[in-house]
Amino acid sequence: MTRILTVSLVTLGDPGRLTGGYRYHRRMAELAPACGATVRFVSFPDRPFPLPTLAGRAVLREARADVLVLDSIAAAFLGPWLRRRSRTPLVGSLHQPPGGIDHGPLRRGVQAPLDRLAYRHARRLLVASEALGEELSAQGYPRERIRVVPPGRDLPAAPAASPVDLRGGRRAGLLCVANWVERKGILELLEAVARLPDGLATLHLAGDDHADPRYGERVRGRLSLPDLAGRVVVHGPLPAERVAALYRGADVFVLPSLREPYGTVWGEAMAAGLPVVGWRAGNLPHLAEDGREGRLVVPGDVAALSGALARLAGDEGLRRRMGAAAGRRAAARPTWWQSAALFFAALREAVPAGHDTGPA
Repeated sequence: MTRILTVSLVTLGDPGRLTGGYRYHRRMAELAPACGATVRFVSFPDRPFPLPTLAGRAVLREARADVLVLDSIAAAFLGPWLRRRSRTPLVGSLHQPPGGIDHGPLRRGVQAPLDRLAYRHARRLLVASEALGEELSAQGYPRERIRVVPPGRDLPAAPAASPVDLRGGRRAGLLCVANWVERKGILELLEAVARLPDGLATLHLAGDDHADPRYGERVRGRLSLPDLAGRVVVHGPLPAERVAALYRGADVFVLPSLREPYGTVWGEAMAAGLPVVGWRAGNLPHLAEDGREGRLVVPGDVAALSGALARLAGDEGLRRRMGAAAGRRAAARPTWWQSAALFFAALREAVPAGHDTGPA
């Protein structure tokens, strides 16, 4: 019988946060027993950069297991504490490239070398998408150390109730699931919706509207203008089952994100049978083909984004065809259980036979 694999997953702050990366790791932890493993979260304190680094020694003392999995959001804080020769195998779990994707140039310039310092010690680098794997490979990371373990495609169960009406008396309900940070393109989306005829579509925004307070204020300021009055519904952060209900009640999913290493919500929307709309950027071109499963437009072209939404909102037959194609493509992707099996198989590869746990 295969011995239970013990895993310490090092992250930053509360593992229950509502982002794709945190959800990914929670799903892996939930499915670990079915894969002959246990996962325990060990967190750096969520303090301003680079203060969490001061807790590195304490984190390492707590992270005793057969293998240590390092979330990319915490890599920079652990890197300076890692020893070149360690008895505990280290595996990186990357949902962003070195330096991150939500920071300014100064922060990225400081963080990227620290991230790379940590990954130098990793026996495997597990990435959420082919796009991120290609980016790492282009930066010089050996391809044989990289494993693609994408998020699963299956949706949480929606509450047992009548379908949610997202149209609000208009012809289509548009859904965007995203935290309010600049790279998600919420402001550009609002500009695109403001250009639609008033009776065409209602937009629903689900996600943490306080993720970036300054950006959130800009979004709220735009929402207050008369051309969007009554046309946008803000839901704020929601549990997974409530988001699943929104997917099932929507007609079109839209997320004009400039940089998305995977884009879990695009995959979820496609699994729910929705056509997807966004910029031709990040991982979206790997998930959907323009004109088949949705519409992908030139990044920053708000007029084109508005036109794509108008076409789908106004043509029920088109969005049904694209939604069906999106569902078929999503069905070819792994389930969460299959992704977990890949994840824990890669961890076992990193653990030498007869391995004895020790300090990192």
